[in-house]
Amino acid sequence: GEASAPLPRAPRGRTSRLGLASPQIADHFFLFLIVGYLIRLPRGFRLTQDTVKIVGSSNFPVKVYVMLHQKSPHVLCVTPRLRNSEMIDPSFQWHGPRGKIISENSTAQVTSTGSLIFQNFEESMSGVYTCFLEYKPTVEEIVKNLQLKYVIYAYREPHYYYQFTARYHAAPCNSIYNISFEKKLLQILSKLVLDLSCEVSLLKSECHRVKMQRAGLQNELFFTFSVSSLDTEKGPKPCADHNCESSKRLSKARNLIERFFNQQVEVLGRRAEPLPEIYYIEGTLQMVWINRCFPGYGMNTLKHPKCPECCVICSPGSYNPRDGTHCLQCNSSLAFGAKACI
Repeated sequence: GEASAPLPRAPRGRTSRLGLASPQIADHFFLFLIVGYLIRLPRGFRLTQDTVKIVGSSNFPVKVYVMLHQKSPHVLCVTPRLRNSEMIDPSFQWHGPRGKIISENSTAQVTSTGSLIFQNFEESMSGVYTCFLEYKPTVEEIVKNLQLKYVIYAYREPHYYYQFTARYHAAPCNSIYNISFEKKLLQILSKLVLDLSCEVSLLKSECHRVKMQRAGLQNELFFTFSVSSLDTEKGPKPCADHNCESSKRLSKARNLIERFFNQQVEVLGRRAEPLPEIYYIEGTLQMVWINRCFPGYGMNTLKHPKCPECCVICSPGSYNPRDGTHCLQCNSSLAFGAKACI
């Protein structure tokens, strides 16, 4: 039930040399829509729930991680020793944050062998669960009692995205051509990643006059934009296929965008006529891989070593008000998943 290795950070400013260019000309600038082959990142982490069985301990509470809105692993009401032993007339009784759990419950099920299973785990189900086990080791011996505690946490995949920065030689900073260019650039970038259920958001656009080394002043546009995966319910082509995991779609989107900027350099380099007024400055594309957790969730490799890259619901005594990666201390917070410190 452990998470696999975290996704690697992509190197800053790396570009691809492969692809096909399709030029689009508009007034004073050239943009090219690139379509080429796609490479894939390794699989993102995901706990495999179908075959995982969690065994308890009589010495300490066992931590269990369940992806939000997914089926849980089987939480067994036995210790490792008892799992391999005979038990005569065993009886199991589970108690959770809401009290006694009955097998007829639609959200939580207790099997005939005492395993606890959640079919659709919700935030509010996070908490301490206790199984009370009664059994006889043999027919002749007296009844033995055992309490096994588990802390069951909801977790989510991080909200991760790529942040790009790029610079363009520009028209004078008060020129309407710069505004037209910005809109056209965003349209093309958005169209480029649309089929991957990704979206491009402009974070910042600024025009500055730059003094060049051993040269005069020139106008430059500084763009900062993000590329993120759409939620499946928002995306134009929701996908349940394994190959449609958000990390893979983001990897493909990243490569298309890198190739798009690289092709601008290659095509402009083959031009015989003078450069257009607005054009991409070679080598200025930079990229950063950013992880964020949703409010009420955070990463903590010390507290959750078996789920180090998971955004785990904040425990009582902590909260996360925004999209940071860590739960913050809050002594007055008594619930799981706190988004405010009251």
